Amino acid sequence: MKRSEINRIMKNALEFIKEQNFHLPPFVTWTYEEWKEKNEEYDEIKENMLGWDITDFGSGDFYNTGLLMITLRNGNLFNPKYKKTYAEKLLISLEGQVTPYHFHWKKMEDIINRGGGLLVVKCYNSGPNGEMLDTPVTIHKDGRTYQVAAGERIELKNGESITLPTGQYHSFWAENGPCLIGEVSTVNDDNVDNRFYDEVGRFPEIEEDEPILYPLFSEYPNMPKNTR
Repeated sequence: MKRSEINRIMKNALEFIKEQNFHLPPFVTWTYEEWKEKNEEYDEIKENMLGWDITDFGSGDFYNTGLLMITLRNGNLFNPKYKKTYAEKLLISLEGQVTPYHFHWKKMEDIINRGGGLLVVKCYNSGPNGEMLDTPVTIHKDGRTYQVAAGERIELKNGESITLPTGQYHSFWAENGPCLIGEVSTVNDDNVDNRFYDEVGRFPEIEEDEPILYPLFSEYPNMPKNTR
């Protein structure tokens, strides 16, 4: 992806989030220059992968296969210094933009339609070797537990949510406009906890055709450190 495209996606996302009357923590809009002034007091943001995450899943076509995520709070699977056992993300799925089928080994999550369009989810059970099973899927949706056929369309209107347990394949997209999505989960680690059904690229290679607007969390290790 080009940096100019990533910057444009971020600007559009901030406008949409504002329209939905959702407020973000300050670090989300720290520029690269502002980050240079932050010392070890802000290590939790870097070490727990808070902030921007934009991916086209290696498709080269973000607007058809892609997702924007902002991690707002998170614990850490590997560093006992951080005691949080939960995470929260904000996602934006554009109309017709598909997130490929995947499940999580450790993370259990609620996906919530916070506003905008209709959110459509499809789920499959997984087998011991990661295969996708054609067996009935148990759905937990806003306090209701029921079964649907594998891959059956599940619609989430504004305010509705679905709980996705570990090992349950899911794919989703928005209809009737972009959708602002909340994710509340156990601790999240996108480096080790995603199992995609088809092989994808998780973090994009970036062509630097203009300056960084806001860094992605995957870029934190390459940022200069302020030791003052």
